[in-house]
Amino acid sequence: MQDQIQDRQTFIRQKAKQNQAAPQHTKILWSRHGIAELVNEGWDRSLVEEGLQHCKVIENYPALHRSLPDCLVMGWLATGEPFHAVVAIDEANDRLLIVTVYKPSPEEWEDDWQTRKR
Repeated sequence: MQDQIQDRQTFIRQKAKQNQAAPQHTKILWSRHGIAELVNEGWDRSLVEEGLQHCKVIENYPALHRSLPDCLVMGWLATGEPFHAVVAIDEANDRLLIVTVYKPSPEEWEDDWQTRKR
């Protein structure tokens, strides 16, 4: 399980770096819901995509009813704000899909923003 988390984290970081270097930015796709949440938070895509370059996988989700494996990552925006994103891994097409993105709530998360409160 730890190896799978590490592999996903490495894949996400690599695609985020490649996306910034690619002129068409084709390594990261955004779901409609992800874009809506991005706008709701008042963030720019490039801020989140940059933060993904150093993100940490904090939860791994089973692929029971999903077409792609996904996970919850925690990262930091250049503004110093923490963010969470659900990221689907599309290895067949060598890219990521951002399912959603949001600012973690202190009511739900410990001060490290990586541990759910019980």
